[in-house]
Amino acid sequence: MSTSSVSKGCFVFKPSAKKKKTLSLEDHFSHGCESAESSEKRFKLCQDLWDKIKSDTEVLQDDLNRKILDSLLDFTRKCSSTRQLSDWASQMRASEIPTAALVLGVNVPDHDMTFQSLSELLQQSVTPHVASVQAKECGALKHLMKRVLERLMGTDVTVDDEEEEEAEQTSTPLHKSVDFHLLNIFPVFQKSNTPGKKRSSPSRDDPQQPPVVIIFKDLEAFNPKVLQDFILICSRYIERLPLMFIFGIATSPSTIQHMLPHSVSSLLCIELFQSLSCTQHLATVIDQLILTHHFPFKLNAKVLQVLMSIFLYHDFSVRNFIKGLQLALLEHFHSQPLSVLCCKKKDALLNVMQLSHSDLERIRNLPSFKRYRNTQLNAHTSKESNALGYFCFQEVCQKLIKGLHKYHKNYYPVLRCLHTLTSSLPRYPLGKQVRELHLICLEKNVWENEDYQTAMKLLRMLAKDELVALLQRCVEILQPTLLEMNESRRAKKLSPFEVLRNEALEFLDNLVKSHLSPPESHTLNEVCYYTSSATVRRHLNATPRTSIQAALNSPYYYLQNDRLKTVDGSVSNSAPDICIAYKLHLECGRLINLYDWLEAYATVVSAAEGNNPDSDNYGKVEEVKHARFIRAVSELEFLGFIKSTKQKTDHVARLTWGGC
Repeated sequence: MSTSSVSKGCFVFKPSAKKKKTLSLEDHFSHGCESAESSEKRFKLCQDLWDKIKSDTEVLQDDLNRKILDSLLDFTRKCSSTRQLSDWASQMRASEIPTAALVLGVNVPDHDMTFQSLSELLQQSVTPHVASVQAKECGALKHLMKRVLERLMGTDVTVDDEEEEEAEQTSTPLHKSVDFHLLNIFPVFQKSNTPGKKRSSPSRDDPQQPPVVIIFKDLEAFNPKVLQDFILICSRYIERLPLMFIFGIATSPSTIQHMLPHSVSSLLCIELFQSLSCTQHLATVIDQLILTHHFPFKLNAKVLQVLMSIFLYHDFSVRNFIKGLQLALLEHFHSQPLSVLCCKKKDALLNVMQLSHSDLERIRNLPSFKRYRNTQLNAHTSKESNALGYFCFQEVCQKLIKGLHKYHKNYYPVLRCLHTLTSSLPRYPLGKQVRELHLICLEKNVWENEDYQTAMKLLRMLAKDELVALLQRCVEILQPTLLEMNESRRAKKLSPFEVLRNEALEFLDNLVKSHLSPPESHTLNEVCYYTSSATVRRHLNATPRTSIQAALNSPYYYLQNDRLKTVDGSVSNSAPDICIAYKLHLECGRLINLYDWLEAYATVVSAAEGNNPDSDNYGKVEEVKHARFIRAVSELEFLGFIKSTKQKTDHVARLTWGGC
């Protein structure tokens, strides 16, 4: 509803009695007159691809971490066996706490999966006594001790807060007061040892005694004093408890020396372990998940560049890269009804025959199909140009789908072959990583690139051994799709090697021109390729201030509730309390009178509740309304829109000006 007024203000409208129907995720896949069966099939395809991404990346994660995890397992076993030896060097090492410094890199969001796999493997093959702790839950020594004991014993542990107060009053180090709690681990070992064997406490000479592994997931975030006290406590029990530490390090191994003085670090026997870099991990994920024809969903150059930019310039997180890929997948299947054809070749051909008239009309309106049809009409040589009938048009679509799948099947082997030839050339003219070459091929004809032409000239100058080695690698890549080379005409007499070299490079050049054309040049590419890079960037690289103001100004944009929809940009009186308070505060100056603000809020809320404007209680401030207003004001203060001021006690100062 719109109004016309000479002055700005907050107008009250009674909410509509109509209620919005709650939609399920499947319902959101329905577009207009699209049948329920078609939207359900699209949702099922999206869900299957989503699950495939998740399972494949988990397998890749395990494979990439297998080497470093196996090394850590060998380290724990070796340290356990060293304790049983009687030579002097072994006894000296046994007096120190074995510590594995695991350097994982700065991609912190991905570390949880690595530590989860490590904990499971340790519990399965080395020891049942594994405790993982994080800095955010171990702010004090008593909290660290509590978390370790709870995870080792499997029960709740209470550490009395009075101990800390008593330690402060008596100037006694806190670790002396909580030291004895480590003795609670002894009964756990007695249960885990061979039944029938009695003893009062575990012994380091018992060959059946498993180690106690404590994992510090984020070493840099721990309080150095807490960590030092904990290590000092543990060092007292190393003769009776086979303790072992694993430090998760995101930056550099020198962090240990910076956090721990020599008197503490000398109690540790440290061995360094280096995991794969996050860029190597990403390259493997892209190679095995995106650069393959087995996965039907595709990203165009801009979307892929957005995801890679967020990875390289924000978080180095492969897991967040996968989340971005899944977001693009969901958006594609939600916004593109023809994504029902984005599946395996056999299923896609079957789905073509089940397309409705509206789906076929959508195909006719695709930009790529319009170009294809214009080409056929200009050529006057194809039956497809006049294929307007329902069944005949389905056959045309099947042919085009086959062509699209054939393009993808040939594209990736030829891409890898071209990368093999050019990546070893000086200055890497076409990109050091295969994904960089992939981006070039997605944007334009790669053979028109100046670097490509330079690479071909350099290849023609390679020596025999170098060229043969590269061609042999290309043969291995192209073996499933390799064709017989055509005979070439030569204007002059060349040596046998020059003839073979020119034929091989010409053959590869023809392969590139035949199979590495940009996806946009192929008909029906829209069913597989997601192109909305702006949507992905908006979701993954958000601007908090703009998003918050947009939500407060237009709650309908996020909540999608028809009762919140307005025409002139005003906020409905049915909006959340914080939206109403925010809109009212925009009408004020630098200082806002809290009582006036409260009265205006009560008036708006009374209208939303359907109260009679002529009644005496209309706009009256009640306890519930007062509490709701206080909460809304507190939320606005937390978000940084207002702050308290000493100029006037009953006023708050406004910190922002204008809307979005």
